[in-house]
Amino acid sequence: MCSRSALLSVYYPQIFLILTSGSYLALSSVVALGANIICNKIPGLAPRQRALCQSRPDAIIVIGEGAQLGINECQYQFRYGRWNCSALGERTVFGQELRVGSKEAAFTYAITAAGVAHAVTTACSQGNLNQCGCDREKHGYHTQEEGWKWGGCSADIKYGVEFSRRFVDAREIRKNARRLMNLHNNEAGRKILEERTKLECKCHGVSGSCTTRTCWITLPKFREIGYMLKERYSEAVQVEPVRASRLRQPSFLRLKDSRGYQKPTDTDLVYLERSPNYCEEDRATGSTGTRGRLCNGTSTQTVGCNVMCCGRGYNTHHYTRVWQCNCKFHWCCFVKCNTCSETSELFTCK
Repeated sequence: MCSRSALLSVYYPQIFLILTSGSYLALSSVVALGANIICNKIPGLAPRQRALCQSRPDAIIVIGEGAQLGINECQYQFRYGRWNCSALGERTVFGQELRVGSKEAAFTYAITAAGVAHAVTTACSQGNLNQCGCDREKHGYHTQEEGWKWGGCSADIKYGVEFSRRFVDAREIRKNARRLMNLHNNEAGRKILEERTKLECKCHGVSGSCTTRTCWITLPKFREIGYMLKERYSEAVQVEPVRASRLRQPSFLRLKDSRGYQKPTDTDLVYLERSPNYCEEDRATGSTGTRGRLCNGTSTQTVGCNVMCCGRGYNTHHYTRVWQCNCKFHWCCFVKCNTCSETSELFTCK
């Protein structure tokens, strides 16, 4: 994850230059500049997002970290695919959108919403945000009969999810099918995060016995959420909008080509349009193309050159590495080594 100073340098460099002095950048220094200055420097914010930024300037850095967490995970999960998330976050993590309502866009929205919820919840547990902390409902005995009680600092996942909902969903202004798609995928990402929280316990008792246990709720590693959403991406369902009889705006989404009005489940990733092939650079689709990408000359999977290079062929590069090896100490007193070399091949798409 990027440091807070790195995030400042990306999102609002003028402020960063004023504040940096070679030492750690305190959040209080950011807040001291004034919420209006900070929030007006961030490109891509919707009006409600900008208003939330101004009312909660202490949270804006954490939100940025959460969005970057989602982008980093996206790039990890798709590192071997034609589309590898590399176009996301170039200008700002807050305003980026893939124009095509594809499976890739569905994953992007879900992972970003989950990342913001995860980062906010973590910051609350660590005492880095005002107005939140540990989950106050998780205190005292849960069940005296079984001998365990709530203790420690339980992650307040409800607060993190609600904050993500308020901020991330606020960019959905237009009342169209794409808005319904984005909101559904945002909620799916947060739902999966919420379902993967874990109960951890510590035993207490004489000589290691577990007469009583103290338990608390913890967040999952975000890599686990990435894998779960990648599975949902593979099983994503195509949907179409359903319009109310008296209104032109779509009111909900249903599975395409299904009988009746069957809706997707809460944790389905949904898309409206088929994915482009991502072979050529196209800013409109979020494709950076595959020219110059590394590929595997023998694999038949997506990372294989035949698939990755879209039939254009690939270049072979030979590299030779030379180093000192099999070194032995001789009495007295010198070291004699052999020279070893290794030749390797790399393949890049034409």
